[in-house]
Amino acid sequence: MEQIMEQIQYTLSNFSLISIFDIVDIAIMAFFIYQGIQLVRSTNSGRVARGVMFLIGALWFSDVFHLYTVNFILNRVLEMGLLAVVILFQPELRKLLEQVGSSKLGKVFSAHQSTPDELEDAITQTVLAYASLSESKTGALMVFERNNQLDDAIRTGTALDTVVNAELLKNIFWNKAPLHDGAVIVRGGRIVGAGCMLPMSGNVNLSRELGMRHRAGIGVSEQTDAVVAIVSEETGSISVAVGGMLKRHLAPETLERLLRNELMPEEKKETDGQPLSRLAALLRGRKEGKGNDGNNEA
Repeated sequence: MEQIMEQIQYTLSNFSLISIFDIVDIAIMAFFIYQGIQLVRSTNSGRVARGVMFLIGALWFSDVFHLYTVNFILNRVLEMGLLAVVILFQPELRKLLEQVGSSKLGKVFSAHQSTPDELEDAITQTVLAYASLSESKTGALMVFERNNQLDDAIRTGTALDTVVNAELLKNIFWNKAPLHDGAVIVRGGRIVGAGCMLPMSGNVNLSRELGMRHRAGIGVSEQTDAVVAIVSEETGSISVAVGGMLKRHLAPETLERLLRNELMPEEKKETDGQPLSRLAALLRGRKEGKGNDGNNEA
């Protein structure tokens, strides 16, 4: 017990040595570390970051075990690598400096935080739209962002900031609309980009039946943790790509269940009522409405 008290007193005495300048120093370093992490996430550069960390670890290992030749080569590589990193991340570094120099500095830390209700509404509206697009054989490609941000892909299209709405999605993917030929990207339950270009899959074992839309969906799911929903323009079939794997020929109810399992927080899934029943009722009502319209016309 005495040792514990001595340790507590020693710790408290160290705290008394901390000045306001030390706190400011730590806050500045935390800011730059945070921005570095955000930079890696927003540019999907995790592999580059892991490569740099591997080189630093190898340099430390060679120094500890006196591997002089390896240490010399790694030192030269890292010296050149610093310049290479600046060149590779030039657009992102410029964007960061513009944010720091702007008057809206608070936006550097702030970001729209989605709620489970927003995600649930986005999933419901997506499934409603996909049920209609599947019937009309209208091609569609939606990417639901998770931890890996897709800023690079968003910059290739048109930036938006709107809620997910079934009618809006049907208008975007209408085959004569200007943005129909790219992907819609959803972040936190909101559409943040449309008409976006995605990387193609490098998997040579994919079926030849799959077109460019499916290959792009699989490609982005291979490189990130995104969930991708696809409607085939040829067959109207609904598919979902996750982790490079494609699940095909899905019913709207199956699509909703899969999206909820992949995107919704566990606590929301446990406390929610009967989402599949509500969706089935909406789909049934839409079909009955079409049937009544047909009867009235007849």
